[in-house]
Amino acid sequence: MMDAVGTPQSVLVLGGTSDIGLAVARRLVARRPARLVLAARPSPRRDAAVASLSAAGHEVTAVDFDAEDLPGHPGAVDAAFAGGDVDVAVVAFGVLGDQERAWRDHATAVHLMQVNTTAAVSVGVLLASRMAAQGHGTVIALSSVAGERPRRSNFVYGASKAGMDAFYTGLREAVRADGVRVVVVRPGFVTSAMTQGLARVPLSTDPDTVAEHVVRGLALRRETVWTPPALRWVMSALRHLPGPVFRRLPI
Repeated sequence: MMDAVGTPQSVLVLGGTSDIGLAVARRLVARRPARLVLAARPSPRRDAAVASLSAAGHEVTAVDFDAEDLPGHPGAVDAAFAGGDVDVAVVAFGVLGDQERAWRDHATAVHLMQVNTTAAVSVGVLLASRMAAQGHGTVIALSSVAGERPRRSNFVYGASKAGMDAFYTGLREAVRADGVRVVVVRPGFVTSAMTQGLARVPLSTDPDTVAEHVVRGLALRRETVWTPPALRWVMSALRHLPGPVFRRLPI
């Protein structure tokens, strides 16, 4: 359970090598030692994350998890909850991919949608069941502003995040009566391993800043977190632009 000041005693990161997911986890447990579960494919990056968090005084467990292995999701979530209740679960995995290839190449498009949408729905169903059974918990779903109104430059990725976002927004209402919270996070461009090599854009941010906004949003009982916050108003304006005007924008 959360302590008196809102610090979780246990955190699960699905996509446990994600820059944003790890930044959120670190900020959530900055005040006291906690039990952390990093669910990701085995890799030196996962090993390094486990070592770093363990050195900070946390009890850290690594669980093998592959977003593309849908039949393996139930077992991975079972393993993540084997140590007891999970107070906060961060759904942090995803792929960006080559956007021009994505709408031309069948395998690329299917892979992107399967990871960002289908796999996210798969773990969301499992987390909802587990947290409803324990009677408490918070799911933090890392979505994207790209899903608000898919653009020509990244509409396959935007479509995948739109589906993921809609699912978790609906899941929020489905589990509310069970004492479970669902927080949808909509970052803009984040400088991270996922966007390495891409040019920064206006209102770009970084994983630590995203984590700061997420934890602040949790404390304020917000159900949707925009990061940076100004993107809420930018995307609201873009969402309502007429098509002929929208398609002329250099985005």
